[in-house]
Amino acid sequence: MPADTFVGMPAGQAGGGVRMIGVAIPVPEPYGTLLQRTRASYGDPLATAIPTHITLMPPTEVAAGELEAIEDHLLGVAHSERPFRIRLRGSGTFRPVSPVVFVALAQGIGGCERVQAKVASGPLARPLPFPYHPHITIAHHLPDDVMDRAYKDMSGYRAEFEAWGFSLYEHGLDGVWRPQCDFLFGNGKRHSTFNG
Repeated sequence: MPADTFVGMPAGQAGGGVRMIGVAIPVPEPYGTLLQRTRASYGDPLATAIPTHITLMPPTEVAAGELEAIEDHLLGVAHSERPFRIRLRGSGTFRPVSPVVFVALAQGIGGCERVQAKVASGPLARPLPFPYHPHITIAHHLPDDVMDRAYKDMSGYRAEFEAWGFSLYEHGLDGVWRPQCDFLFGNGKRHSTFNG
């Protein structure tokens, strides 16, 4: 089972013409910020470096010259899809296999799986180190008592939103994951901030 799939590598390790990217469905406001603050409240040092998300492609090293083809590929994926509902309900964990507590999806799993399979094709086709399981990490690699508390605290959590598309993220030299392009389901339009 996956650990936090947007951890990446130590800042500055991907250098030269190599970029560290990931693809995910962002969790919209107010839920995104609230869940990020909740994660920070458990003392998770990654909370401020990783925007709240549902991973579609874990951290992946690519050559800078591949980014245009990757963006074109993701544009095609987005164009082939339509928005779908995601309902979050309760907590889950990958322990003891992986030290993660997460908010679980009660609706939208099939949509995430379908989009993930399309994303992980073409220029992004590569074997995954774990079976795909859409979730939102709330605690990662923390002491057992903290993980237990997070699991209990989030057991009654509920939220619902529409997945409008997904974003392409880059792992910065400061260790922070930032969205670089948004891909909208249906029309596929994107906004890109990649700067070469």
